[in-house]
Amino acid sequence: MEFLSRFDRPYEAQRPPIHPLIIDKISLNFGGVRALNEISLRVDPSQIFAIIGPNGAGKTSLLNCINALYRPQEGRIMYGKVDLVKVPPHQLPRLGIARAFQNIELFSHMSVLDNLMLGRHIYMKKNLLQALLYWGAGQREEIEHRRFVEYVIDLLEIQGIRKAIVGSLSYGLQKRVELGRALSLNPTLILLDEPMAGMNTEEKEDMARYILDIREEWGITVVLIEHDMGVVMDISDQVAVLEFGRLIAVGKPEDVRSNPEVIRAYLGREHR
Repeated sequence: MEFLSRFDRPYEAQRPPIHPLIIDKISLNFGGVRALNEISLRVDPSQIFAIIGPNGAGKTSLLNCINALYRPQEGRIMYGKVDLVKVPPHQLPRLGIARAFQNIELFSHMSVLDNLMLGRHIYMKKNLLQALLYWGAGQREEIEHRRFVEYVIDLLEIQGIRKAIVGSLSYGLQKRVELGRALSLNPTLILLDEPMAGMNTEEKEDMARYILDIREEWGITVVLIEHDMGVVMDISDQVAVLEFGRLIAVGKPEDVRSNPEVIRAYLGREHR
């Protein structure tokens, strides 16, 4: 197997190209409700791009459009030469796009290691007979994927729980495993929906550090929704602010923080 020939940086092998993410005049309707109204954004490669706004602003709807779970009625979402509006959701991992959900979507009865190995499924080539007998090419492939997953385990510092059943873990650790499974897909773009929701201060600090690490070490582009403004302002390169499905501001964190419309709509005067 050649795709893990450089174990020190296994994410460099068998990985799709990284592209800018270009959202071009996306509009989304649910019946008579306008959830998104002509949203246009550009996320450059290896950026940490935060989407903020009050509840009901359209943040998760926008992420669902990028993730091909929702089909906007208008506009395009370009990743390289591919319009994600026209792509089935199951094909996104092969384009280098992964997602960790707000509501944890792990297999709670399985171990941490098994959940992470499931993230390698798009790269597995062995047939049913090889998988059942576990010999030859099937065994070698399993070992190589295990090596990649062990790299993710080390990165997220979850060595001590690799064999633990996911359902027995604390909420904060489950969120970390959810991130790990997304990383096991070896993405170039990762979508994080409130990755720090429900965490205490220490867990939030750890998660922020892991997000910075995957950007710095892997070069991954990160698009995240987050309500903790301290975290957003500390780790983001760009911030977009939505209000009732409209884009009211986009820019560097310090510029968004001082934007009068953002202060009025979301941050409040005490954040000046």
